[in-house]
Amino acid sequence: MLFNKEKRIKYLGFNDFWFTIIGIIILSFVTDYLFNNSFSRYPFGEAIIYWSISLSFTIINWFFMRSVLIYLRKKYIAFQDTVKRIIIAFLFIITSVPFIDYTGSSIVSLFFNNFYYNILDRFNVLLPIIIISVMVQAIYEAMYYHAMLKKIIREEEQAKQMMVQMQLDALRNQAQPHFFFNTLNTLRDIIDQNSKEDAKEFVDKLSNVYRFILESGNSNLISLRDELKFARAYIHIQSERFGDNLKVQWNLPETSLDSMIVPMSMQLLLENAIKHNVVSRSKPLLIDVFIKDHHVCVENKIQSKSTQLPSTKLGLKNIEKRYALISNQPIEIKNNGHVFTVALPLLKLSDQNN
Repeated sequence: MLFNKEKRIKYLGFNDFWFTIIGIIILSFVTDYLFNNSFSRYPFGEAIIYWSISLSFTIINWFFMRSVLIYLRKKYIAFQDTVKRIIIAFLFIITSVPFIDYTGSSIVSLFFNNFYYNILDRFNVLLPIIIISVMVQAIYEAMYYHAMLKKIIREEEQAKQMMVQMQLDALRNQAQPHFFFNTLNTLRDIIDQNSKEDAKEFVDKLSNVYRFILESGNSNLISLRDELKFARAYIHIQSERFGDNLKVQWNLPETSLDSMIVPMSMQLLLENAIKHNVVSRSKPLLIDVFIKDHHVCVENKIQSKSTQLPSTKLGLKNIEKRYALISNQPIEIKNNGHVFTVALPLLKLSDQNN
């Protein structure tokens, strides 16, 4: 276990290799000082021998307690078992330290004939050893507790991230049927008002638009440049239906096209403008798409229809929710009764919430 890094980290919460080596060396000198003070009382050669005895006691005690900790962590895995594990480990310490001291002293007596063991006489020495052992156990437990806490927090964060991603996926998948729903309404009007050839051409162009949707994949953000291609293709399709009655003014500087926005967001805004406003020869619909204060804005004059097409009412809510999940920058909606404007924040990949 000492040389298996993965198991040390798994059961102890950290890689304790150097902590063990340095801890044993320090405690061996402390133990020697408490028992014999060898380096002050004896010549250096004899002092090394007595210190070696303290080192042996320390190694045995350290690895015994370390094995107990590992056993308890295998047996009591749950985070809520921490108190139980600490109490049992403490009881092992106060019983094992005197036992190891007695057993070790008995072995030492085989080489030194002046052995006489009285636990009351050695209590003043054993008590500091017990206290030091408890301190070492506390360090191990604190490191393990910290590692467990980090693991729980990390798992909670991962669960939150998975939940957010699931919500984003649901919203993205919601936007695509919404587009399909409204496009079918458009196709129905074209079939009623135009020739079969116009309807076929519309379907061909629609397939190209859906190819773009598939190619955008599961991205949470897309460049304004790519979204603009999609939006232009969508407007091109709508122009088959409305002709010159639908006009879109694009005022998007090249410098802004590498910024990121939510996929299909601009298209949804254009779709809403067309869907909820009159588009006719007497009332042509003009939509302005421009950059302002690091937002891409879609603006149109309000020309409300007397009768509305069936609506899923998902467009703006979908965009709002996706922006709220992805970043801390909300979309801005303005309606003064005459002009309707929606401003989408231009983002960077670093603006995404963790």
